[in-house]
Amino acid sequence: MRVLHSIPSHLTDDFNYCRDIVRKNTENFPVGSLLAPRRMRPHLHAIYAFARTADDFADLPGREDNTRLQLLDDWSRRLTQIQYGKPDHPVFRALCHTFEVTGLTTAPFHDLLIAFRLDVTNKNYETLDELEEYCRYSANPVGRIILHLAGEAIIEPGEELPQKVKYSDAICTALQITNHLQDLGQDIANNRPLYLPREEMERFGVNEDMLLQRRFTPMLGNFVLDLVDQSKQLIDYGAPLVTQLQWPLNLEIAAIIEGGLGVLNKIDEQGGNTLRNRPKLSKWDKAGCIWRANQRTKS
Repeated sequence: MRVLHSIPSHLTDDFNYCRDIVRKNTENFPVGSLLAPRRMRPHLHAIYAFARTADDFADLPGREDNTRLQLLDDWSRRLTQIQYGKPDHPVFRALCHTFEVTGLTTAPFHDLLIAFRLDVTNKNYETLDELEEYCRYSANPVGRIILHLAGEAIIEPGEELPQKVKYSDAICTALQITNHLQDLGQDIANNRPLYLPREEMERFGVNEDMLLQRRFTPMLGNFVLDLVDQSKQLIDYGAPLVTQLQWPLNLEIAAIIEGGLGVLNKIDEQGGNTLRNRPKLSKWDKAGCIWRANQRTKS
């Protein structure tokens, strides 16, 4: 486990600012929760605050796309300023300290910004490969950042990816697709991008009009359930990561996995219909996820 120093007193307000952003957003999957190693939590909060704010920029209601892109460009500018020791925002002052004590670089954060720009500019995905490429920017960097923070896997330029990173990428991609399926009805209602591969839609006899009219059909159900199965397969592939991590990070990752499976199972129970009823995990569901996560770490 990487040794992380305590937060300097002059940065306490900045890290508290990031923590408050985490607390204001309800997630299926814990972010810097009590399951994470204590010294990692402030850094996870800073990372989440960066991504959550950028995501909000890309999703601002009633704003022109140009305005959204300008806000993301400004967020990118602030990120670049860190390299020159000139952070000018609570999130970036916190991130600057995180970079200093962990050796993280700005590269995965710029990847996340690529994904947020795609949320603005790319409204459709033709193939499953294209959707997974989007996940490479939108989700996989988060897992890689966490592994780096924990000292579990370091990616060296030009070297083959460590197996832990491959497992993490599979889990993160699956969780991203799970979120898209979970939010399908909301995304359509709010004119967000359609994160469903058109090629796969056509294979199941599904067209965009069905979705835009929020008209559920057996074909749409079968299509969504097929993506549910593929997401579960990705999670199964990545699940051995839990047994390769130290406690308590292994419990945190196991809880994230169980949260994802919990949502996928609820979509399954609804026959794939998330157009009008967004599946959510109750407090009891989340408690069950923690119990199963604990069991997973012992297997």
